[in-house]
Amino acid sequence: MPRYLISFDDGSMDHIPERDLPAVDEAAHAVVREAKAAGVWIFGGGVLRQQATIVATDGTSSQGPLPETKAVGGFSIIEVPTRDEALAWAARIAKSCRCSQEVREIMYDPES
Repeated sequence: MPRYLISFDDGSMDHIPERDLPAVDEAAHAVVREAKAAGVWIFGGGVLRQQATIVATDGTSSQGPLPETKAVGGFSIIEVPTRDEALAWAARIAKSCRCSQEVREIMYDPES
């Protein structure tokens, strides 16, 4: 069954007043609980706002993009039969998080 990455950019929730964050948190967790109950939830979470570390193919590391550049702020991975179902879950997540979501199908890899 196809898996989908639903994500939003770092900073996409910066417009939300701090006093509203507990309500947003509860709304987002409610959608996660619903996705788990429906058996479609694989994994998800927020990504801390920080500078990334890039690890090269030779194993060396360097400082990566600064948070001001486009970076993932949060993501969900779900497994549903159709893209339309993934879009429906993304709409629920967007409403709960009060920000737009990107939806991408994850390529199937029998080894993972």
